[in-house]
Amino acid sequence: MPATPHRPTWLAPTLRHYDRSWLGRDVLAGLAAGAVVIPQAMAYATIAELPVQVGLYTCMAPMLVYAMLGGSRAMSVSTTSTIATLTATTFVSAGVAASSDAPERALATLALLVGIVLLLARLLRLGTIVENINLATTIGVQIGVGATVAVGQLPKLLGIDDSPSGKGFIRSLIAVAEAIPKAHLTTIVLSVVSVLALVVLRRFLPRVPAPLVVVGGGIIASAVFGLAARGVETIQPIPFGLPVPAVPDVTLVPGLLPGAIGIAMMAFLESAAVSRGIRKVDEPQIDSDRELLATAAANLAAGFTQSLPAAGGFSQSAVNQRAGARTQLAGIVTAALAVLVALVLGPVLALMPAATLAALVMVAVIGLIDIRALARLARISRREFWLAVVTAAVGLTAGLLPAVLVGVLGTFFLVLRELQRVRIVPGVATGTSLGARIEGAVYTANVLEYERTLLETVDAATDVRTFVLELPRMHDTSVTVLDGLADLDRELQQRGVTLVLADMPASAVDMARRTRWFQGLEDAGRVRGRATPATAPSDRRPTDR
Repeated sequence: MPATPHRPTWLAPTLRHYDRSWLGRDVLAGLAAGAVVIPQAMAYATIAELPVQVGLYTCMAPMLVYAMLGGSRAMSVSTTSTIATLTATTFVSAGVAASSDAPERALATLALLVGIVLLLARLLRLGTIVENINLATTIGVQIGVGATVAVGQLPKLLGIDDSPSGKGFIRSLIAVAEAIPKAHLTTIVLSVVSVLALVVLRRFLPRVPAPLVVVGGGIIASAVFGLAARGVETIQPIPFGLPVPAVPDVTLVPGLLPGAIGIAMMAFLESAAVSRGIRKVDEPQIDSDRELLATAAANLAAGFTQSLPAAGGFSQSAVNQRAGARTQLAGIVTAALAVLVALVLGPVLALMPAATLAALVMVAVIGLIDIRALARLARISRREFWLAVVTAAVGLTAGLLPAVLVGVLGTFFLVLRELQRVRIVPGVATGTSLGARIEGAVYTANVLEYERTLLETVDAATDVRTFVLELPRMHDTSVTVLDGLADLDRELQQRGVTLVLADMPASAVDMARRTRWFQGLEDAGRVRGRATPATAPSDRRPTDR
């Protein structure tokens, strides 16, 4: 009999073996998430000084592409306040005016670069490595984002014409302080009511789509009270129809590439954190490489549809999950709702006050300033606490892209410090023979520290003629490590001590045999397959430095 055709495992993994009983919950969840993510994404577009329809478009193709490739059942992918803020910072750093008459080419170039960076990371299987970026880095960057964006939204909340978005925290704060005398009273009242409504609804009625209620209320108030005629700024009209592909501008690549790398890293970190955070125990494990591919493809789709760089957002994903989403069909429903809004509701959305969107952004980003997370770091790890503080401080003074760089470098510094730790179990001395067992892996980063510690161990002993070193955990090795062991052998010979290697895994032995030094050890009978009595484990704990 001919084989039954199967859909590739990488395509729509959450839709495999779909149970029709899930359909109602998926549709309801997609509509509920859309009620949150669509107005929220439109608001995030204003962070980068982009037209609101850019946020609306981000809820279409990127969300649909992730639904066809991603492994998270309930994650909703559009954009986030962090990504929007980094986009604004990238444009400013590259000298691109996002608010110009034709920002589409710059946006397309940036989103495509983000997608290409993520795709390269997937091809190099860097998903797990990127996820090892310290939590303190993410906390610090998000604090910088929260404070910077909050200050950047104050002019819109106060009805001030000048908007300092993308100019950094300090300059934005100064600009707002200087412009306060120009504040517009009606806009202030609308902003206060919008913020209070969002806070109260989220606190006491969490199942109610607060962004949709506030946006709807703002549009109704604008129509009924003629707010535009009273001096309240409204958003620019939304063009009818779907996004038209924009041609990337290759001349912008050098200026946008550093920011694209930072955005790509944060997009994957946020998406991975959301997908793991909302995964239920009975759902499949999240595959880092699959998520890298899905996020890369979503950003490549964003590059062709006038969209912001894409990432998974926690708030809409939480709404999606609470509404009962079982698969990414919910994401497809949300994308279809965004298309419907673009085709039908453009004239209605044009009545929306800009202060209403600013209120959405303000409430969303204030939550990024997570003092409890900082306090937890301070309580558990002072090093990680200071990494978060320094990252946040750099974000508030030098900018968010330098903050990402500082956070990543700080993470690698902490990793290297950890790799430099040595874990040695001293053996029991027998006559003139002394032994030790290395309990941890030996890397380029710690081989010199192991050499120094082992020499100190031999120097502290008396009348040692043979030193037996067990390496049971050295399943892999490198030229640098083998050279370090050879150097240890030379140092011991100068002390009149013979080095004997024992209990090395076969994989490490195979590689070591490619060196003349190790071949000499084997010819001299100084490589043993298992431990000798001199290195029998003692009751002492491993030395952990």
